[in-house]
Amino acid sequence: MDYKKIAASALALALASAMYSCGEKPAEGSSSEPATEASAQTTEATEAPTEADTEPTTEEELLPPTPVEASDPNTVDFSDGNFSFASPKTTDPDSAQGELSVVEVDGNKMLKFTDSGTSAADELVQKIEINAAALIGTENLAKVRRIELDLYADATAANLSTDDADGVKAPGWIGGGGGTVVAGDKWYQFGEFEGGEYNFEMSGAVHVTYKFALAAGGQIWSEDMTDANFLIMRWGLANEGNLYVDNIVFYDEDGNSIPLQLSEAAAEEAPAEEAPASDETATEVDINIDAELAAAEEKASEVNKFAQDAIDEAHEMAQEAAQNNG
Repeated sequence: MDYKKIAASALALALASAMYSCGEKPAEGSSSEPATEASAQTTEATEAPTEADTEPTTEEELLPPTPVEASDPNTVDFSDGNFSFASPKTTDPDSAQGELSVVEVDGNKMLKFTDSGTSAADELVQKIEINAAALIGTENLAKVRRIELDLYADATAANLSTDDADGVKAPGWIGGGGGTVVAGDKWYQFGEFEGGEYNFEMSGAVHVTYKFALAAGGQIWSEDMTDANFLIMRWGLANEGNLYVDNIVFYDEDGNSIPLQLSEAAAEEAPAEEAPASDETATEVDINIDAELAAAEEKASEVNKFAQDAIDEAHEMAQEAAQNNG
């Protein structure tokens, strides 16, 4: 009897069986054991709230102001980043120098006049022009009886003196006025506004109302005024800082807000959405997957053939050994 040949065949059979098992069956003990009750329990105790955590805010504590949210559906709130209808007026002898942009303040977008930084010292006036025709259309200009908006200011220097301290970084008193050219090419002056914020770097909203108080006498816009601009002016700056405008609404004589046509103005282009994968890309992925599957099947076939050959050889050797013994 050739014991070496039998031993070699048996070893080949064992190796083939092991390879076959690895390719066809998951390894035992591959799943993780469930966590014990002790490991699942939380080890840190929850701390009880302290007296300081539950103490209510006193009346003396001052909280920073937050921007006003738009409430009317026909509000210019700058949420789309478009300010093509607005421009800084910097050509008058008393005009402050600055640039416009849309910025986000506490999650609220608004129009910002970024001042050159010397307007308070030079006693200049911050001015912004708004083209009403671009916002509501020329056909609605004659309907306007009042304009409302929210105005803010911040401080860029610590030059404010208050009753409590000097060198405060806050905008201080906020005031100004406005005006527009009406039908007949006449200048119409709106009423003045004022407000103040002395505690924080950014002010709260100063609500401004511009009224066409002489509408009965024809002191209004007309439908042929494609350049119907109104001017927002802030003067008497108590500290260096910037000007902000938000929530512009136009109202008719019945107090109804006038619908906007802002969508017709040029808005900033939104970033293009990522295109979905093309059919060509999908086909290429499918081809790669098919190739991987074919290679795996070929490998499994080779393993199975090797195992079957070893089994056949072992079977023949067993029969030969039996015949020799007999």
